[in-house]
Amino acid sequence: MIWLRSLFFNIFFFLWLTVLLLFAWLFLPFPRMVMQRMLRVWSNITLWGIRLFGGIHVRFEGLENIPDGPVLIASKHQSIWDTFIMYVLLDDPQYVLKQELMKIPLWGLYANKSQHIAIDRDAGAKALRDMVANCTDRLVKGRQVIIFPEGTRTAPGVTLRYHPGVAAIYQKMPEGSCVVPVALNSGSFWGRRKYFIRPGTITIRFLQPIPLGLARKEFMKVLEQRIEDATRELYQAVDERSGKNPAITP
Repeated sequence: MIWLRSLFFNIFFFLWLTVLLLFAWLFLPFPRMVMQRMLRVWSNITLWGIRLFGGIHVRFEGLENIPDGPVLIASKHQSIWDTFIMYVLLDDPQYVLKQELMKIPLWGLYANKSQHIAIDRDAGAKALRDMVANCTDRLVKGRQVIIFPEGTRTAPGVTLRYHPGVAAIYQKMPEGSCVVPVALNSGSFWGRRKYFIRPGTITIRFLQPIPLGLARKEFMKVLEQRIEDATRELYQAVDERSGKNPAITP
């Protein structure tokens, strides 16, 4: 049954993605927010398709922790699912993404129109300065910036080094903004580079906001501890329901 669900889901997902790539150029001449609204519609229909074809539902926890106005969302990253779910929840999400994604035909145009923040990881210190400047610019304009502190998708139970770029952004954030850590278990159902999907309920948990004013090291410690502790809790809950033992990661 899982292979059949996965087949139907993958057919739906890639056909719907193709529709986005082939027709979203019609929105390029219009203001930026028109493209943002179009991507929100695409994301909501994608979420519906995941539920219909893949049997994957979603549980949102801690939505009260998302403040109005500018906020830096620092999220765990386990699945493609994480790259569009914020469009379902936020008014004006701006993802921090790697420069290579901007080279995807057509998609790069749409991401640029939406003013997502691309990082050239080969540019060294300049990449960090540009990322901080661009993130600060978006926050000053009252938008919501989403960053994945580990820099890439991880498998459930795996923790990578948290990159210092998130702390550099934190130190430059405007008054009135904050950092909201996010834990999730999407990788337990739609894994990294996996064809098969697993029916169930993805939980995304928005944790207590971190206010401005912490020292760099203290901020990084608090951020990582909150995200990893909550992610481990969500992951273990999935494995307890399935009867599997959670992986132990140093």
